[in-house]
Amino acid sequence: MPTDPSPTAEKPASRNFIEQIIDADLADNKNVEVHTRFPPEPNGYLHIGHAKSICLNFGLAQEYNGKFNLRFDDTNPAKEEQEYVDSILDDVRWLGANWEDRLFFASDYFDQLHDWAVELIKAGKAYVCDLTADQMRDYRGTLTEPGKNSPFRDRTVEENLELFAKMKAGEFADGTHTLRAKIDMAAPNINLRDPVMYRIKHAHHHRTGDTWCIYPSYDYTHGQSDSIEGITYSICTLEFENHRPLYDWFCESLAIHHPRQIEFARLNLTYTVMSKRKLLQLVNEGHVSGWDDPRMPTIRGLRRRGYTPEAIQAFCERIGVAKFNSTIDMAWLEDAIREDLNEKALRALAVLNPIKVILTNIEPGSSIDVEAPNHPQNPEAGMRKVPLMREILIEAEDFMEDAPKKFFRLRPGGEVRLRCAGIIRCDEVIKDDAGNVTELRCTFDPDHSRKVKGTIHWVSAERALSAEVRLYDHLCAVENPENVSEGQTFLDNLNPNSLQTITAFVEPSLNEAMPGTHIQFERLGYFFVDPVDSAPEKPVFNRTATLRDSWAKMK
Repeated sequence: MPTDPSPTAEKPASRNFIEQIIDADLADNKNVEVHTRFPPEPNGYLHIGHAKSICLNFGLAQEYNGKFNLRFDDTNPAKEEQEYVDSILDDVRWLGANWEDRLFFASDYFDQLHDWAVELIKAGKAYVCDLTADQMRDYRGTLTEPGKNSPFRDRTVEENLELFAKMKAGEFADGTHTLRAKIDMAAPNINLRDPVMYRIKHAHHHRTGDTWCIYPSYDYTHGQSDSIEGITYSICTLEFENHRPLYDWFCESLAIHHPRQIEFARLNLTYTVMSKRKLLQLVNEGHVSGWDDPRMPTIRGLRRRGYTPEAIQAFCERIGVAKFNSTIDMAWLEDAIREDLNEKALRALAVLNPIKVILTNIEPGSSIDVEAPNHPQNPEAGMRKVPLMREILIEAEDFMEDAPKKFFRLRPGGEVRLRCAGIIRCDEVIKDDAGNVTELRCTFDPDHSRKVKGTIHWVSAERALSAEVRLYDHLCAVENPENVSEGQTFLDNLNPNSLQTITAFVEPSLNEAMPGTHIQFERLGYFFVDPVDSAPEKPVFNRTATLRDSWAKMK
């Protein structure tokens, strides 16, 4: 699949194809309102692809002053849990979508769906089939060969009604019978070759308990649920395009309200996987710490990493709505959070890979209060005091003994500006027996008026707070982790360096940083006080995103 261009590309001004369809329908009086829905299955946590669907469906309802429903398509009790329901409710609400009083479950409609199934049996459009799952696959045919009729396809209406009633009463074991729609086993679209409407599953449902032992298929449930709720636009991803004729067939056969299904391209991102099954595998096999691991593309993982709803909304708006599948570069998502946090995140000083510097002309034990802006572009954010003492820490990468000409940080005999504090000159380099640099001795000049080319960040060694910092990188090491050689899986493409945990040193003001706080460590990136593992006086910082190179440079 092609990869989209860099995030610097401008968004086209034209209306997307879904808006064009809706505009035409409203102009022709085919619909009088826009009523959309987001219909997740509660069998896992939502990911960034679902966020695109949520933003699209809710955004259209807002744009046209319409309605938006949240409905759980909970038709498979073997894979669904209340935990997933609760997490989805929380994530959709966090993302800003408001379903008002329109929260529904497909299980709310089990009685009606059953009654409609009986109608289809009476109309000769559904039958009970005794084929096993393997036999059904054999009878189904291929993309180039038609299927074969089930030997049970011509049962009488009375026999089908009796068998379906026994299925509902729990008289048969799992897998022994199904209810199938009677359409066309020779149809070019395989989805129309007598699809299954009901399966027997003696499983406890998270809402209906043990009331039912037959459960409707997704294809049978989806369109009818849309119809019951008065949905006018059933907006789905492209994998449902071949299911649309079946969606239409059920609505037309039952002569019920018929929503219009429109398909759009699902969201695919580089350096990650978007399959619920694969994300569940990552969790169950311990490759990540859970659904909320900040390396995961789940909404819960992005939240814990420090992403904001505004950034995700802006990302979804920026990538637009397309008719053809493609893969979006992860840089687009990272760019969105940088833009958002550049405005919101207060600044602080931190050193991740320290080297000790002694300011020889500052007396031991003395401290200079340095005034530093909380946000350089926002004077209303105020100022804070940062202590400058004799012993400070700087990044090891900000010193080079044999520096090239264009290295504008610290070198022997060279000068560099300390952020907000003045200028230091490196007078002496101290090394250990192995020749490693262990300490720099410098002279401090508080004069801010002199010009030097480089600026570096720092913290005072004595007053700095030791903190756990988690440096996150891409979950996968390659752009397309599902492109694997024979005998491999996407797991072979996991990035072994996706998480690096270090002990860093941060300015003392962060001792009271509250969980859920966004901070820009100057010249290092955007960080988020972990809402799970942080404790009073023991903050844990997750790196949300690095800085752009141009933003990391200080004049």
